[in-house]
Amino acid sequence: MARIVMKFGGTSVADLDRIRNVAARVKHEVDAGNEVAVVVSAMAGVTNRLVGWCQQLSPLHDAREYDTVVATGEQVTAGLTAIALQEIGVEARSWQGWQIPLRTDGAHGKARIDGIDGGELIRRMQIGQVPVVTGFQGIGPDNRVTTLGRGGSDTSAVALAAALKADRCDIYTDVDGIYTTDPRIVAKARKLDKIAYEEMLELASVGAKVLQTRSVELAMKERVRVQVLSSFDGANALGGDLPGTLVVDEDEIVEKEIVSGIAYSRDEAKITVRHVPDRPGVAAAIFGPLSEAGMNVDMIVQNVSADGSTDLTFTVGRTDLPRAKATLAEHRAKIGYAELLADTEVAKISVVGVGMRSHAGVANTMFAALASKGINILVISTSEIKVSVLIGAEYTELAVRALHTAYGLDAA
Repeated sequence: MARIVMKFGGTSVADLDRIRNVAARVKHEVDAGNEVAVVVSAMAGVTNRLVGWCQQLSPLHDAREYDTVVATGEQVTAGLTAIALQEIGVEARSWQGWQIPLRTDGAHGKARIDGIDGGELIRRMQIGQVPVVTGFQGIGPDNRVTTLGRGGSDTSAVALAAALKADRCDIYTDVDGIYTTDPRIVAKARKLDKIAYEEMLELASVGAKVLQTRSVELAMKERVRVQVLSSFDGANALGGDLPGTLVVDEDEIVEKEIVSGIAYSRDEAKITVRHVPDRPGVAAAIFGPLSEAGMNVDMIVQNVSADGSTDLTFTVGRTDLPRAKATLAEHRAKIGYAELLADTEVAKISVVGVGMRSHAGVANTMFAALASKGINILVISTSEIKVSVLIGAEYTELAVRALHTAYGLDAA
């Protein structure tokens, strides 16, 4: 017998028929003798509609009331899922975040989890009841409902799995696992049986949409084994024959690939600050105000010219570009730059793999593959298990295909 947390995303609970399908999957696990807790998202499109209503009434709405509104989507799904389970003979009860309680800080709209008291849910599971828990929400220090930010249901599920000491957290979505790259771009992309936490965290942070970054961080910290699988396949397999991709500790992976996956992001914008005086403190003068304004800077490259000035190029999220330009313009006198250039027609391509630690030449393979296709590299950044480059957006798909082949990831 295993203890499993099953999380179902918005597309998995998009209508009543799909909620019935979810209930059947849960019953399948219960009938196998497993203790099960379920975490659900709002039905597909519901959260967007609720957010839109808040914005239409007031663009500068009260974040506490925003949370009150948008948290209702998950509440509806949890109740409907509990009803669907009861209808097929499974004892179930819905739970909202505040009832558990799942406690968070007071950052409404983007709260972080402080702790979960899983005692009552464990007791219910041990007597055969299935708790159906609202994802994405908790309760803040002021006893008001908080939400965890978009994609927060994944984080809720992993946190609950840790609190319940679950054997596994199954995240059901509209894909059947984690692939070496986007199979919509590369037909020969392969589904991975296992991937290390660090690899998944890097892939999530550079554009892979399968798992939310915070959920992977939490899974790695708490050592929660996570399985990604589809809610639209046939009845899921049990025991050792798991149908999806497991996100696990690196020690569980016997044969470590040099490169496990290739991710891309078109959500980047490139900024170049031209002819900045080359003096100590200039980088702080540029990046300090951006940080204070809540913007994350990713890739950075600096060139020094012979006349004692420098050009600094870096990337921010595309949606942050207007604020970044305004912030830099506000501090232009202190920075002393001559010109500010911005480009949104760029894409970030990343290769990720724990095997990079013990293999040389990974970056050179990337550069050679891109050069062979006539693709110019604008910016480069690296970590221990990742190499990322910024290229022209029009070359995105060509680059992903070329790299997938260059690293031997194409399926036979």
